[in-house]
Amino acid sequence: MATVQMRVRPADLSQVPKGAERIPDPGILVIFGASGDLTKRKLLPALYHLFQSNLLPEKFAIVGVARRPLGDEFAQDMREGIVEFGDVDKSDAKLDGFVSHISYFALNFDDPGHYAALKAELDRIAEEKNIGPDRLFYLATAPEFFAGIVQNLGAQGMAQPEKGRVAVVIEKPFGHDLDSARELNHQVNAVFQESQVFRIDHYLGKETVQNLLVFRFANGIFEPIWKRNYIDHVQITAAETIGVEGRGPFYEKAGALRDVVQNHMMELLALVALEPPSSFDSDSVRREKLKVWQAIPSIPILNTVRGQYGPGIVDGEHVIGYRDEDRVNPDSSTETYAALQLAIENWRWAGVPFFLRAGKRMKKRATEISIQFKQPPLLIFDRLATSGPCTEIQPNLLTIRIQPDEGIALRFGAKVPTTSEMAVCPVNMDFDYETAFGKSTANGYERLLLDAMLGDQTLFAHRDGVETNWALYTPVLQAWAAKKPQVFPNYFAGSWGPECADHLLEASGHAWRNDLGRPA
Repeated sequence: MATVQMRVRPADLSQVPKGAERIPDPGILVIFGASGDLTKRKLLPALYHLFQSNLLPEKFAIVGVARRPLGDEFAQDMREGIVEFGDVDKSDAKLDGFVSHISYFALNFDDPGHYAALKAELDRIAEEKNIGPDRLFYLATAPEFFAGIVQNLGAQGMAQPEKGRVAVVIEKPFGHDLDSARELNHQVNAVFQESQVFRIDHYLGKETVQNLLVFRFANGIFEPIWKRNYIDHVQITAAETIGVEGRGPFYEKAGALRDVVQNHMMELLALVALEPPSSFDSDSVRREKLKVWQAIPSIPILNTVRGQYGPGIVDGEHVIGYRDEDRVNPDSSTETYAALQLAIENWRWAGVPFFLRAGKRMKKRATEISIQFKQPPLLIFDRLATSGPCTEIQPNLLTIRIQPDEGIALRFGAKVPTTSEMAVCPVNMDFDYETAFGKSTANGYERLLLDAMLGDQTLFAHRDGVETNWALYTPVLQAWAAKKPQVFPNYFAGSWGPECADHLLEASGHAWRNDLGRPA
C-alpha cells in the first residue's frame, strides 16, 4: 500500500498578536523538595524561560526548601540545571540576574518549629526586596509529606493571610486509591480553600494538549462530525521506550495504571470527549470534563489487560526485564503496561469504544490520540479497482501527536493519477508544530507555573475529578491485587506489549495502531 504525503504550509507568524502577555503580581515561590530532580530539570528551567520572555514580575523570589543543608550551593546547582536541561547558553546575559532571585532554606518537613522560622525568612525576604504578600507553595516532595506540610503551613498562618494571594501546587500522585485521595483532599481543604489548590498534571501544559480545545472549537469543519454518527472508535496511546530509570521503589507502589492511565490519559480522553464549554474559564472547562468522567460506567475486568516487560532489545540495545531492575522485587506483579476499553454513555458517544494503553519499554516512544471515522456506507471504488497497491479503501483517520513529533495528521483517500483503472490511495495532510512555529524549549511547566501564579485553574485537576477517576479505577486495582497475574513478564522489551492486549481489540473487530509517529 502506497502513502502519499501532503504537508500543510507553515502559518504566517507575523500575524500572531504581540503584547498580550500576562504578568503575575510580585510574590515569592516556595518549592518544597527543591533538592530533587524535578526542580533542577523542570521547574527552574521553566521559570527561567518565563523570565527570558519577560513574563515574571520585576520583583520576585524563589526559595528552595529541603532537608539537606545546601546554602549558596543550591543557587549554583540550579544555574547548572537551567543550562543543561533548559537548552540555555551558560553565557546568557539574563542568567546571573535570574539566579540572584534564588535562595535556599533547610527545613525538616516533620518539625513544626521549622515552619515558624520559614515564615520569618519569607517575611524578611519580602521586606528586604519589597515584594509583597503573595505566596505560591509548590509541593515537589514525596506524597507522604503533602498533608504534613499543608497542616504546618496552616498552623503558622501562611495559608490564609490577611493580604495577598496564597496558593499551593501539589504534584501527582493525588492519592493511590479512592479512600486515600479523599483523605488527602480533606486534609488539604481543611487548610486551603479549593480555589487555592492547584493539582498539577504536566501533560496539560503541553501545547499539543491545549491545542485539542482549539482544534475542536475554533474550526467549524470538525465539531459537526465529532460524534457517534461518524466516529468508529478512539485510541489513546502513551508508549515509552525507557524502563523505570532507577525509580524502582516508586514504581513498585504505582504501576502503569496509577502512574499514567488514571491521570494523564483520562485528561486526554476528557479533552477529546467533552461538550463545548460555555466559555474557557476554569469552572466551565472543568465542569464539562467532569461530565465525561461521570458518564463512564464501571470497567469490566474482562475489558482490562496488564503486562510486565521482560528482557529484550530497545533501540538496538539489549535491556533487562522489569524484575531485574534496581530495587524491584524479583517476583513483582506490578504492571508496566495497562490497556483497557472504556465506554462513554451519553448522547454524543454512545456505542463508540475508547481504547487506552500505556506502557514502558515499548517499541517506540509516542503519545498519540487516533480518531478513526466510519467507512462510507457504500464502497463503490472497491468495485472499480482491480489491481495494484492502492486498491484497499481505508477509513479516514485523524491523529493528534502529543509527543515527540507534535502535530496533527488527517488521512483520506485520493485517486492515483492513472488511466488504466480507478485506484484509490490513502494520503496524509500533516501539520507539524516545529515546521509551522519553530522548535520550542518549553517543557510544559512554563504555562502551568504562570497560570498558578495568576490564579488560573483551567489546566489543573479539581478534587471532584480526581475522586471520580479514582472511583472508576480503584475496583480494577483491587481486582488485580486479588488475583496475581498467571504469566509475568508477558511481553518483550522493545515490543508493542502483550498479545492479550491485541485480543482486547480483536473482540470488537479493531486493532491497535502501531505505525505511530509522523506519517511516512
